Amino acid sequence: MKAVILCGGLGTRLSEETVLKPKPMVEIGGLPILWHIMKSYAVHGVREFVLALGYKGEVIKDFFLNYRYRSRSLTVELRQGQIQVHQDGGGDEDWIVHLLDTGANTQTGGRLKRAARLIGPEPFLMTYGDGVADVDIGRLIACHRAQGRLATVTAVRPPARFGGMVFTGELVTQFTEKPQTGEGWINGGFFVLQPEVAEYIPGDETLWEGKPMERLAREAQLAAFRHEGFWQCMDTLRDVRLLENLWQEGRAPWKKW
Repeated sequence: MKAVILCGGLGTRLSEETVLKPKPMVEIGGLPILWHIMKSYAVHGVREFVLALGYKGEVIKDFFLNYRYRSRSLTVELRQGQIQVHQDGGGDEDWIVHLLDTGANTQTGGRLKRAARLIGPEPFLMTYGDGVADVDIGRLIACHRAQGRLATVTAVRPPARFGGMVFTGELVTQFTEKPQTGEGWINGGFFVLQPEVAEYIPGDETLWEGKPMERLAREAQLAAFRHEGFWQCMDTLRDVRLLENLWQEGRAPWKKW
């Protein structure tokens, strides 16, 4: 399957990071979170991506246009403008990346609808460009096929903002640092979608998380894949620091490569 990643949001709550670059290009371990998301898909055999660009989409274009050059040693012959790329370093991802301009002010549903047109009459994966997880994509796809609905959403437990405590009398007998909450499920992204979902989206101004998903649920066309493992969105600088610390300490649960 191809994977659509929505990369067009403004990232206003990360304004310190997103003044000069879009949110998916905020770096974890020296590489954009977008790269981490794509790597987590690639581990499960996904190699073709449609990136729905919006705010500062040119930064994402520049990253992929220069990806091979950035990760390798080079020899440049200035007079002729010839470039020799050496075989050391990384940049060996066997990916096809479609960089699709979807408009600066287009909402999530509009971006999804435009991207779906590029994919054509086949089911596809979709997620947001600002969150990582250790979702088993193979199991997610199998769940979607077994349910036979138009859409499957990965349901996750929201991470708690503060540590959790268990008391016995006046003593703390258990403390868990920022656990997943035990109540409720939220939209964690990592969808599997049939191409027909585009018909639920009127146009660019439509929020995918609004009427389209509400209608799919009402018509019993929205299945859930419950994911009890790691999931973390990157909405604030605190989230960036959390993900960076996990990466630097070698404890990044989403790193399966």
